[in-house]
Amino acid sequence: MKTKPFIVGITGGSASGKTSFLKDVLNAFTPDQICLISQDNYYRGLEHIPIDENGIHNFDLPQTINHERFADHLSQLHAGQTIEMQEYTFNNPDVVPRQLVYKPTPIVIVEGLFVFHFEDVASQLDLKVFITAKNKIKLHRRMVRDQAERGLTTEMITYQWENHVKPAYREFVKPHKEEADIVIPNNIHYQKGLDVLIAFLQTKL
Repeated sequence: MKTKPFIVGITGGSASGKTSFLKDVLNAFTPDQICLISQDNYYRGLEHIPIDENGIHNFDLPQTINHERFADHLSQLHAGQTIEMQEYTFNNPDVVPRQLVYKPTPIVIVEGLFVFHFEDVASQLDLKVFITAKNKIKLHRRMVRDQAERGLTTEMITYQWENHVKPAYREFVKPHKEEADIVIPNNIHYQKGLDVLIAFLQTKL
């Protein structure tokens, strides 16, 4: 009988370093050993994204995520089924969405801001990892990233940070830090925490 996938949830605030950390975790294993599922592909359509008092879409709220579908896909993976779905392209008409395939590999990584917040998702996690960093460091990283990758102005990044990102982290992400099995500080680097997690996950193969 095939062993059920070992499901690891990884969360942390925006620009805490989740993307780089995940890349390094994935690089330590082969595609047959590990599969990554990102919350970003479960956003609801733009018509379901709340608009703040200034008419700006707020993507930093739990209700923007179709967590029922997210949780259902995790259940199917647990049952040994393969999942296929279209990539979410953040409503960019110039991007052709890829077809994503999630396989019930021995290790499944589930990442996103709210993976501990949604009970139907969190209850399926075998291990919870929280990546943390100081606010001023996260803001600097977000400023660099969003200017380079998304062409946003300093004013827009600061507005989102103060009105969307920080309040969401405070209410929906940070309270779940105490539930984490592993907390990894990433103010400068995360190498020690990465080494510990990789060594542990190798015991699950």
